[in-house]
Amino acid sequence: MSSSRDTQISASALAIAQESVAQAVNLGFKTAAGDSASTEALARLDRLTNEVRNQETARLLAQSIHAMQNRDFAKGEKLALEALERDDKLGVAWHVLGIAREKIGDFAGSMRCYEAALKLLPDHGAVAGDLGRLAFRMDMPEIAAKFFMHYMKARPGDLEAVNNLACALRDLNRCEEAIEVLRPAINDNPEQPLLWNTLGTIMCSLGDGKTALTFFDETLRLAPDFGKAYHNRAYAKIDLGDVEGALADCDLAIAAVESAEDLATMQFGRATILLALGRVEEGWRIYEARFSKDLVEAPRFTIEAPRWRPGMALAGKSLMICAEQGLGDEVMFANMLPDVIEALGSDGKLTLAVERRLVPLFKRSFPKADVFPHKTVSYEGRVYRGAPEIEDWSGVDFWTPMGVLLEVFRPSVASFPDRPNFLQADPARVQHWRRVLESAPAGPKIGLLWKSLKLNGERARQFSPFMLWRPVFEVPGLTFVNLQYGDCSEEIALAKEEFGVDIWQPPGIDLKYDLDDVAALCCAMDLIVGFSNATTNLAGACGAPIWMLTGASSWTRLGAQTYPWYPQTRCFITPDYNDWNPTMQNVGAALRERFPTG
Repeated sequence: MSSSRDTQISASALAIAQESVAQAVNLGFKTAAGDSASTEALARLDRLTNEVRNQETARLLAQSIHAMQNRDFAKGEKLALEALERDDKLGVAWHVLGIAREKIGDFAGSMRCYEAALKLLPDHGAVAGDLGRLAFRMDMPEIAAKFFMHYMKARPGDLEAVNNLACALRDLNRCEEAIEVLRPAINDNPEQPLLWNTLGTIMCSLGDGKTALTFFDETLRLAPDFGKAYHNRAYAKIDLGDVEGALADCDLAIAAVESAEDLATMQFGRATILLALGRVEEGWRIYEARFSKDLVEAPRFTIEAPRWRPGMALAGKSLMICAEQGLGDEVMFANMLPDVIEALGSDGKLTLAVERRLVPLFKRSFPKADVFPHKTVSYEGRVYRGAPEIEDWSGVDFWTPMGVLLEVFRPSVASFPDRPNFLQADPARVQHWRRVLESAPAGPKIGLLWKSLKLNGERARQFSPFMLWRPVFEVPGLTFVNLQYGDCSEEIALAKEEFGVDIWQPPGIDLKYDLDDVAALCCAMDLIVGFSNATTNLAGACGAPIWMLTGASSWTRLGAQTYPWYPQTRCFITPDYNDWNPTMQNVGAALRERFPTG
């Protein structure tokens, strides 16, 4: 039996591989219930060691479990490996090793161990539960749901299994199924706060913040020290525009924190709440929490250079900036790059690492900078980002993630310049698209963006249901142009069937990958209407006119009614994610005013 963590990974574990990472603030705590290393779980495994025939192997396993009971998971891993060297067909040993590796952060290695245990143990319900929780933690809800269903079959009526399956279904946007899973459990166990808390998160995913508050209130009535419920209630309040109330709940959550990972999540969430309140400088200062080593999804940067920190001099320095988070954030945060270049001065040098699809656009926009693609990989359940195509680091004085500079260059809404654009679309391609658009039906060309490619349960609530676009589609004399990446065939067919509108498809462009050309296409539009996603950010950065649909307390507005990152943007703010209809009515009326017919 090999003890290497580099052995061939299974098909399900391969699903964690990523080409890019989009780090975003969580809706709240959606973690599946239970702990593979709980006192009860480890005691059960300790009892199973009594059934191991070989006394020396049994002794090693008992010592491994004892080490983990004392939270020494590295020692637990070592002893479990020694037991498996003696007998690699021992399912309980694989289970113990899986727990140890999960707790030291080797998630992919842990998954392989759990899968081995699943095959070898006749009573493997507990292993399926651990596998489900780990898959859920690694943002693999479809796989998690399968294991939770397996766990429920092994333990009918188990509340942990019910709760966890509901969580996975919610994140698959199967919210009605999740409610049906929870309903009988809550009816039979109305005193269980965990179930009410999960039901609240499902209501948030559906955009029903008011009902979610009711369920979180019930959770906290039953369990006043339930920190995660305070945190979840904070996000329901944000959805309803009560940002001050959200901050108060976030502070209550921090006061009741149960683990380092919970604390890091709460601090990251608190930063965005402060930003939503307009307390910008304070918010950026604690925004650093997004890089906490205690956050599973936080990227680890593999960059061999000293780290720049706010307060350090920039004039005359050679600075490497690595873009961070999702593609839209990379573009949005670039708002301050002209100021950074000015601070570096004529004797300074800027090197940028951005998403590969953005390299041509950034090279054109910042011709004196060296621009390279960054690379993001997932390994052993962790995300790593570096810039491997930069071969010579000898001339780089410092490096920094892009967002760290915000504290210095964008400490307030007033510090955002009234700059028409900070990225430069290709002028020749803009003219090309203006000529192409002449072949579209007559009328002003309105680019539409109605969703994000990543629509999990948390993100889906931020987007108006497509049927509510009727007031927009009924405005006469307009030509609607699809700017939405991903598979839009269903929505385009629905627009034709329900509204009699042909959404025009721009020819010869991949709206997901040809980002430099997408930027040019956006600049050829008369107007772009939609939600914040990668394309909206590209359009805004290049100076295209935008009407943005946004939530009551979207943190990226930084407490303003405008959109500081792109000053030409007009915001249409919905007070309640559960009712987009008034907002869409306002957009339709504004379009009629902007583009009158006759």
